[in-house]
Formats: sequence, structure tokens, C-alpha cells
Amino acid sequence: MKMNLQAMWQRTNSDLSVRQRLNDVLRQAIIRMELAPGQALSEKEIADLFAVSRQPVREAFIRLSESGLVEVRPQRGTYVVRISRQAVLEARFIRESLEVAITLEAAKSSMPSSVLMELNELIERQRSCIERQDHDRFFFLDEMFHRTLALSTGQAMAWKVIEDVKAQLDRVRYLSIPDSTPIPKLADQHQAIVDAISASDTEAAEQAMIHHQREILHSLPELERRFPEMFENVGVGTPRYL
Repeated sequence: MKMNLQAMWQRTNSDLSVRQRLNDVLRQAIIRMELAPGQALSEKEIADLFAVSRQPVREAFIRLSESGLVEVRPQRGTYVVRISRQAVLEARFIRESLEVAITLEAAKSSMPSSVLMELNELIERQRSCIERQDHDRFFFLDEMFHRTLALSTGQAMAWKVIEDVKAQLDRVRYLSIPDSTPIPKLADQHQAIVDAISASDTEAAEQAMIHHQREILHSLPELERRFPEMFENVGVGTPRYL
């Protein structure tokens, strides 16, 4: 696990501040279950692991707590929070509302062919992950697909809001791939969205995005059954330090 975290650190942009790099690495580590729900985090051990001072680690913990990923308990320590069903459902509602609006805007605005080509290329790259079973790569490309769609319609602020609220949702999305929500199914849903936008079919585009955003509702109950220790009020795990 520590080697994975160090590899993630090496891949971050060294031009960013130490605090931002720490926040990015720890956020991704939590989303990808390198740091498990219920796990206790040691400020000193993380500082030693990345050869940084404890102050930026402390600041990163605060930012992660604001995103709902960790809980800082005074005099007791910092813990990765378990996944909250309510937080997931609320984040999904917000994301669906914004992404449906973005998709409608894209379908109405005659999206440039260059953007449609980029979205289709991303889908092809997603499909290339199927045979290799490269789930991490698919997760990254899935994120790129939705980000590209938002930015191409001039909705950078909407995407920022989506990023801010979906941290808990992302953990469920990551857990759901590939068993609960197979990659081919998600790639097909992306294709339906792009095809509807390309045809300027607002109704089909809206329904395709709604269908896609509600996929998580089908996988969430199964994930709670399979991984009860990762969910709030479902299972209880013993905290362990990094």
C-alpha cells in the first residue's frame, strides 16, 4: 500500500503546492480504497512517507474533511469515513441535475465536430480497457468524458461543483467497476449520450444522461451487501494505522 501511495505521489504535478499534491494523492487513495473506510491516518507517518512536514498534511486532512472523506477527531486522530448512503444519494442527485442540464445545453448548441470526435475517441479508449481489465484506466477515462462534456459547453463552474460534491459517490463508482457495473455497459451509455447530442435530440440526450446517472442506484444495494465494513451503519471494522 505504501508503495502505491508513493507511486501516486510521483505522478502528481510537482509544480503544485505540497498541500495540493497531498490532497490529490490522499483523495485518490481514499476513492480507490488504498486507504480503506474506517482506517485511522497518522499525520506523522504520512509526512514521513512523502518526506514533507506535518503542517501540509494537517491542512490536507482539513480539506479532505470538508469533502466528507475523513473525520478529524480532536485528541483522538483522523479517520477515513465510511461510505454514507445518504451522502451518496445526495451527491448523485446533484450530479444528475447538473449533468442533465449540461447535456441538454450540448444537444441544443450544435456541438463542434472536433468535440464530438474527442468524446467518441474517449469512448473507444474506454472500450480498449475491457479486454485488459484495466479498471483504473477506465475510471480515469470516465472522468475525462464527463469533464470534457462539461467544459465544452462552457460549464467549468458546474464541473467544479460536481467535483466538490461527488467524493463519496466516486468511492461507490470505483467499487462498482467491473462487477456491479460492467465497463461495456458504461461505455454503451456514454455512446448513447454522444449519439443523442450529435443528432441534436434533446429528449434522447436528457434520457440517456438520466439513465446513466441512475446506474449507481442499481449497484449500491449490492455493494452494501458485499462490502458491509465499508459502509456507515452497515458493518464495523477495526481502525488501523497507515
